[in-house]
Amino acid sequence: MNDIRAITIFVRTATLGSLRRAAIDQGISPQAASQSVIQLEKSLGVRLFHRTTRKLSLTEEGQRLFDSVKPALAILSSSLDEARRSKEEVNGILRINAPRSLGLSVLWQFFELFQQHNPKVQLDIQLDDQFTDLVSGRADVGFRGGPPPSAGAIARRLMPIQLIVCASPDYIQRHGAPQTIDELSQHSCTGYRWANTGKVAQWQFQIGDEIVHRDIPAVICVNDTAMETQAVLSGLGIGQLGSFEAMPHIRSGRLVPLLMQHVSECGAIYIYYGHRAEQSLRVRTFIDFMIGKLADNRAFFLDRSELAASVPLLKARPHAQIGGAGRQR
Repeated sequence: MNDIRAITIFVRTATLGSLRRAAIDQGISPQAASQSVIQLEKSLGVRLFHRTTRKLSLTEEGQRLFDSVKPALAILSSSLDEARRSKEEVNGILRINAPRSLGLSVLWQFFELFQQHNPKVQLDIQLDDQFTDLVSGRADVGFRGGPPPSAGAIARRLMPIQLIVCASPDYIQRHGAPQTIDELSQHSCTGYRWANTGKVAQWQFQIGDEIVHRDIPAVICVNDTAMETQAVLSGLGIGQLGSFEAMPHIRSGRLVPLLMQHVSECGAIYIYYGHRAEQSLRVRTFIDFMIGKLADNRAFFLDRSELAASVPLLKARPHAQIGGAGRQR
């Protein structure tokens, strides 16, 4: 027996004073309503109604049950109505999980823009460099860089992550620019230390059809991609940066891309989420918004024509058209 259904019929019968009226109210037959009340009485082991051919009234036990369950049933009904409305209104809490390296450099501006368009949505953002599945992270939507998320979520590829060797114009003016990979050993370079292993990341290069890795000595080594980018911007050395960090600075002229014939890819940026049938309107709206802003947005990666040209991309496009990709270490 469906207890909630039976209690609902019981409360409506007591409120309306008639099984027939309660049946009409619930869209069922009078026989089904009567059977539901009888089954509830059997389940509880008490009689809930005094019945005559002309009159229906609550017993003492029925009155106590009615008085106790009616407020709770009203709260339940209100909660169910609110849940149904969430499928029709863009409001409520939206929980998002993303790596720190993507948070400010790529995603924040679009989070801000989304909330400007949807002020009734409260964003709850968790930045975590370790991949978090939606269930354990209690998230509605996640972002990550690298390989696609494992099974259990729908993943949409937004853009490639490329590794780009960069230097500031000031550094190049003072020290010149390397023309080959081997010449990097003659320059000051930055390094990235993996937070989970403590090892310094190798630099990765595309040479012909192969990907090769090199250990590049670093004059400064950090475990944060934004800080490494800042070190390169400050002219402390040449760095190999993820395109989602580097490209806004390349397009504005604050960084110069080097060794472009050796730019390599190390995965992509993905948005991932649960099945659409389970999503509220606010989640679907957010996913569609972010895909519209980020999918194949060239402000944060080099397209094939730019790679083929192998020339500096100073001020190629206005900075206002932002979207993202880059190294997810």
